[in-house]
Amino acid sequence: MKRSTLIRTMLVTATALAASLPAAAQRGPGRGPGSGAGARTPIVVEPATAEEVQMLTFMREEEKLARDVYRFLSEKWGHSVFDRIADSEQQHFVSVGTLIVRYGVQDPAATDTPGVFQDAKLASLYAELTAKGAASLKDAFEVGILIEKTDIADLEKAVATTKLDIKRVYTNLMNASFNHLEAFETCLETVTIAN
Repeated sequence: MKRSTLIRTMLVTATALAASLPAAAQRGPGRGPGSGAGARTPIVVEPATAEEVQMLTFMREEEKLARDVYRFLSEKWGHSVFDRIADSEQQHFVSVGTLIVRYGVQDPAATDTPGVFQDAKLASLYAELTAKGAASLKDAFEVGILIEKTDIADLEKAVATTKLDIKRVYTNLMNASFNHLEAFETCLETVTIAN
């Protein structure tokens, strides 16, 4: 076979192969014919245990509590640390929300009204923390420290799950809480030295 004929044959074969790839690529893994344009195969997960459901529900509202308190303190004091960490807590809130959807858990924060919680203890805690944090900037930083220490303690228990996706989210939240704790402790030292 002549070289030009061989090259032409290879080009025709490559073109035919390339033309068939887009349809297969659009289906992607786990997609077959008839699955519809843009359809995705749902993630199959082992059901959450009663303990995991309880912890997901609690962590969703605990992250909301932190975010709501920090937003309140940001408005009250105008200090950037509260605004910055409130944004981070919003991301945590969304991360736990993703797990809640994935595991089919009823979302306690579906309405997401600031300062409103299904858990009566968290509702009471929100009132206490905002009242304390409104007293002075020093008190506000102490509130941040208390929230982060509490989050860390709760996450240390929650991370014992065998489900890797839940464990990964909780580990990330815990690492962030250590960073938040350090930020609030630094701010508290600055205020204490200034007074």
